[in-house]
Amino acid sequence: MADKKASEPIQNASRFTKAQLMASDRYANRKDLIGVLLDDGKEYSASQTDELIEKYLKGKVI
Repeated sequence: MADKKASEPIQNASRFTKAQLMASDRYANRKDLIGVLLDDGKEYSASQTDELIEKYLKGKVI
């Protein structure tokens, strides 16, 4: 019997909701960015969150 998960990539990273990330100590000074950059109802890993914040902060100012 084929297992559906066998073809999916293995993901060991923990995933968190927007609310969980905003409540975390790690992002205490970035709550404003978390609130704007992340979507409700989606889950993100810490590394994804860090990448989104870094990308935003390195963006051009018009």
